[in-house]
Amino acid sequence: MDVGERIKELREKAGFTQNKLAEWAGVSQTHLRRVELGQQDITIGQLRLVCDGLGVTLAEFFAVNEKEENLTDVIAKLTPKQKQLLMDFLKSI
Repeated sequence: MDVGERIKELREKAGFTQNKLAEWAGVSQTHLRRVELGQQDITIGQLRLVCDGLGVTLAEFFAVNEKEENLTDVIAKLTPKQKQLLMDFLKSI
C-alpha cells in the first residue's frame, strides 16, 4: 500500500482539499502534497493527525482490501520503510 495514495483516496472521498486536510491535521499543505506524490515520508504522529482530520482510525486507514484477512498478510505487503514506521508506532503505544 502506498500511504500517500491512500491519504489522497480518503481525502478525496471525504471531499477535502489538500489545504483543508492540512489545516485540520496541523501539517503544511506542501508536506501533505509531497506525501501524496510519494516525494516525502510521513511520521506515524503526522499520519495519526491526518487520520483524525479524515475521521478514520489508523486501522481503517490500513484496511484497504477486505480480502486481506489477517494482519500478517497486510504487513507482508508493506514497504521496508512502512514496516519501520509501523514498528516505531507499535513501540510508542
